[in-house]
Amino acid sequence: MKILVPVKRVVDYNVKVRVKADGSGVELANVKMSMNPFDEIAVEEALRLKEAGKATEIIVVSIGPKQSTETIRTGLAMGADRGILVQTDDIVEPLAVAKVLKGIVEEEEPGLVILGKQAIDDDCNQTGQMLAALLGWAQGTFASKVDLGDSTVDVTREIDGGLQTVKLNMPAIVTTDLRLNEPRYASLPNIMKAKKKPIAEKTLADFGVEATPRLKVLKTAEPASRQAGVKVASVDELVSKLKNEAGVL
Repeated sequence: MKILVPVKRVVDYNVKVRVKADGSGVELANVKMSMNPFDEIAVEEALRLKEAGKATEIIVVSIGPKQSTETIRTGLAMGADRGILVQTDDIVEPLAVAKVLKGIVEEEEPGLVILGKQAIDDDCNQTGQMLAALLGWAQGTFASKVDLGDSTVDVTREIDGGLQTVKLNMPAIVTTDLRLNEPRYASLPNIMKAKKKPIAEKTLADFGVEATPRLKVLKTAEPASRQAGVKVASVDELVSKLKNEAGVL
């Protein structure tokens, strides 16, 4: 069984994001980029399923500029078998991403698609659900545990009230949450091997998808800076400030 893992190139989560001076977006020049953390978890889960003998091939897919090849190489260095880059310099919204992934799924015919629940740049949390709708497949979102059977997969989901376990008929879509696993570090030998693994290059036109955005970003601004706190001399003064100044009592 093949497992397809879409991955996204984003600003590294350790980098403090800066807004452009004109408010048109986030500064990306000379900024460290890396694989979306939720997608790393998806790659790790696919690798564990393969190591358990439940999958035969792992395909890593990315949609973005030429530099996204580096993100795919990261997945290959972790242990994935091959990659697919759908190259575009345009901003691709979740629906367009889902349409491209639908085309790749129809070509590759995987039994399972595992992807991060959201990307840390736009936090849309939409692609997995849209892909499941387009394919008509079952979906298990926010997975904290995945138990793969012969023709079904049990997904334990993190919900507001605790945990929920759903049984999905395969093929299926699974989106990963933080507590699913701890991604591995790629070893130096695997990094060298990844350079020789194949990456197929495609375009949006190959799947009949246009990247014309449906949303327009009017302005990007940094959140207001946090105000300094004050010290109070007594509980009575604290209660007074909470009631009269903060208005929370």
